[in-house]
Amino acid sequence: MSPASPSYWSTACQSLARSDAVMADLIERYPGFELKANPDPFVTLARAIVGQQISTRAADTVWQRLSQVVEPFAPAILLQQADSLLRTAGLSGRKVMYLQDLARHFDDGRIDPRHWEQQSDAELIAELSAVHGIGRWTAEMFLIFHLARPDVFPVDDLGLVRAIELHYHSGQKLARQDLLRLAQNWTPWRTVATWYLWRSLDPTPIQY
Repeated sequence: MSPASPSYWSTACQSLARSDAVMADLIERYPGFELKANPDPFVTLARAIVGQQISTRAADTVWQRLSQVVEPFAPAILLQQADSLLRTAGLSGRKVMYLQDLARHFDDGRIDPRHWEQQSDAELIAELSAVHGIGRWTAEMFLIFHLARPDVFPVDDLGLVRAIELHYHSGQKLARQDLLRLAQNWTPWRTVATWYLWRSLDPTPIQY
């Protein structure tokens, strides 16, 4: 199944552009750039773990190598691989452990996609955070890049914070509460605002 854009994208862009001059400029600057939700939940979470605390370019390289080691990329297949083989893809020992714990949660049903439509963002973040190596940021990436939830604001994302400070505060630091207060202006489309702020720093769409 190919990644698909959220049905709400055009409506969200129109609403943000009407209410926020900075958003209007960013949306006009990057026409045709839309979030493409990954239809595979295990892949999305695994890629988010791989990308923790490394650059986007480095994460892409490690992911390409890992995808060759674990083929097809599925929980049961990953669990069959030796730690040493997973390390050859460029993973740290800690990330190997995280990916294995994630695979076990999928394999034994502790993570069950059938319930996600009925769960709130907060409930999903709590469920996913039970996996070693998944904190709030990683869970929020999942809400954006797999479920395409429309109103996610990952306030701990350094790139997002940098973009907000650049466009809304002359590059000066903003306190967390100020970031949250500013983002309220984008509700219920904070995911879309986040996407265009990311694009302002790196036009190449992020993949998870």
